[in-house]
Amino acid sequence: MADTKRGREEQARHEERRQREREIEQARERADEPAPPTEDEAREGVDARSCHRRGCDRPASFVVLERYLEDTGHGPVEATAALCEEHTREESPTRLDDAYADYVFRVVSIGSTEQE
Repeated sequence: MADTKRGREEQARHEERRQREREIEQARERADEPAPPTEDEAREGVDARSCHRRGCDRPASFVVLERYLEDTGHGPVEATAALCEEHTREESPTRLDDAYADYVFRVVSIGSTEQE
């Protein structure tokens, strides 16, 4: 395709379409996962879910948050999980290779009023 305004606009439309398709595919993959609580819900103790780990039916005591750069480099991703006390002890940063200036690894107690 020639490097013309029309060609660049067409490439941009194709990229936007591919991005929407990727987002739809990711949403379909996540459809069966329970939505994690927001940080505000975790701090207010609103979440009464069980532990996010498979096979664990204990109540969640903590929310673990990790913010890192997406593998494709298109921006930051936040991964959160509500976990029981035992599984929270097992958690540690997993995406340090994708850390950047605003990288975050945080454990927030559900029901606490301040971030830890």
